[in-house]
Amino acid sequence: MDPAINLNARLTLITGPSRSGKTNLAVQWALSFPAPRAYIATAQNRDAEMAERICRHQKERGAAFQTYEEPLALSGLLPKLSGSSSIILVDCLTLWVSNLLGDRGENRDGIKQPLEDLLTVLKGSKTPVILIGNEVGWGIVPDNPLARTFRDISGRLQQEIARMADQVILMVAGIPLVVKGKP
Repeated sequence: MDPAINLNARLTLITGPSRSGKTNLAVQWALSFPAPRAYIATAQNRDAEMAERICRHQKERGAAFQTYEEPLALSGLLPKLSGSSSIILVDCLTLWVSNLLGDRGENRDGIKQPLEDLLTVLKGSKTPVILIGNEVGWGIVPDNPLARTFRDISGRLQQEIARMADQVILMVAGIPLVVKGKP
């Protein structure tokens, strides 16, 4: 583990592009905590390719984590795990936002409350939490309103979490760059 990473941070955001090593870093870090460790997966099995991804992630984690599949009610689950887990890993915020938009409507107002609830829960968490999110705004401006809404909400959510986080790590090609909270 990179010595620049504060393994004792209470709230950490790991962000970066897809396939940059975010999950691998988070899992290796969480394994340094004693069992039980909680892994909250937000992905939904909606097609064969996603089903294979989910299966691959489950195999990679093995039995080292208690896995909870929660695509929508993240702020309801986090407090329940706080007292019973040594660490909570949430993978990932980006899929969670996508799930909310699909479930509650394709506008900002439809998901405002769950976003606010998550921020409130994170502020009060006593158990260390690692949150993973994709940086989706580094590419071109999307050509449709839904994609722009998704990008904007994801970016703003990660900004809010980064403000309150003890540590923010940007993953680039498998290399962690601590951008906030060096020990």
